[in-house]
Amino acid sequence: MKKHITILFCIINVFWLLSACSRNADWVQFRGEDGRGVSSSRIIPPLGLRWKIRLQSGDEKIRSLNPPVVMGDTIYFGSDDGNFYALDVESGYMRWVFKSGAEINSIPYADKNQVYFGSKDGKLYALSRETGQEIWTFPIRSQINSQVQRYGDYIIFCGDADAIYFLSPEGIEQFRINNPGWYNFTFLMADDVMYMATGPQVELIGPFDINKREFLWFLSYYEIGATWYSFPAIRGDLLYFGTADIYGGTTLGFYAYNRHTGEMVWNQIHDGILNSYDFESEWNFFIRNVDLLDFAAPTVWKDLVIFTGGDCVARAFDAQTGVLRWEREFDMPVSSAPTIAAGRVYFGLLGSDLTPPQFVCISARNGKILWQMETEGSILSAPVIAGKRVIFGTDKSVFYVLEQVF
Repeated sequence: MKKHITILFCIINVFWLLSACSRNADWVQFRGEDGRGVSSSRIIPPLGLRWKIRLQSGDEKIRSLNPPVVMGDTIYFGSDDGNFYALDVESGYMRWVFKSGAEINSIPYADKNQVYFGSKDGKLYALSRETGQEIWTFPIRSQINSQVQRYGDYIIFCGDADAIYFLSPEGIEQFRINNPGWYNFTFLMADDVMYMATGPQVELIGPFDINKREFLWFLSYYEIGATWYSFPAIRGDLLYFGTADIYGGTTLGFYAYNRHTGEMVWNQIHDGILNSYDFESEWNFFIRNVDLLDFAAPTVWKDLVIFTGGDCVARAFDAQTGVLRWEREFDMPVSSAPTIAAGRVYFGLLGSDLTPPQFVCISARNGKILWQMETEGSILSAPVIAGKRVIFGTDKSVFYVLEQVF
């Protein structure tokens, strides 16, 4: 009897480990589980190249290659070339490719059977994960430059200056929220509330209860007055997000709000540090950034909230008080939002005529540089860390998959 119990216990452990590995290898929505940009992977650098591919020919830099999603052994993502790709995570083998009617600047979502994404052709697509066959489309009157997410029985996405749409998994509209003026839109779903939903006026944005179908409160545009509001992150009662402005020079804001009451808990305003950049260069860098759906998105790790992007600095604030705990300045601007795994922060640095672009790993605890590598093109968005793989794309249309060396 004791022997049988031991065998059963071993079998249960094996299944648990396999299940845990499977969960760790999946990254099925924007910014990962709970939207914090944190992976449960224990990957540790140095990292080596597993494989890379160039998606399109030519020297022209692309403006967007947003984070992919990973489910099982397949990577799904859309590109500036209008194609939506399904690649084998181990080899880069192209399982299938689907051609949309325009560039894709939408972050997909994958569930058990389908993968969903939007296109600048004004359609939301639902494709078979297995074959890439079109299951259904939902046309709207504007471009779709937003994340797509399944939340409960809703497929949610946003059209530029149009509406936030809530569809059934079969592609039938259930309801919508007007979007009078926001573009390149992202949102966080938590506890049946959409954080960063658009209000009835252009300057209004706030949390929207999808059951009651009413706003809980609005951010004060006149208190913040920013051009760009980032995708937020939540821990406990606090809602974190970043802002950016370019008028008179780059200004970056970092905020924590009580997500239930709308009360500001802390904020920090910093002048952007862009070494040797004139105003035209700052402006072009800002425009490049706002094409990225995860621009200025924070990560929350232990008692810190960490921001990268917008200038040459990575910053970590005390999550409760907003006190600056550390900052790390680089010679070149930071090119992407961060992702954290095993206490390490991963992001990109912009290249120049004299300096090649870099993929960087720093300590989440103190900002110390731990490892870096040159990349072919500047990393456009936060890397996805799924199991033993680190995945990202660059502005030279190069798609990378890295893995731990030792």
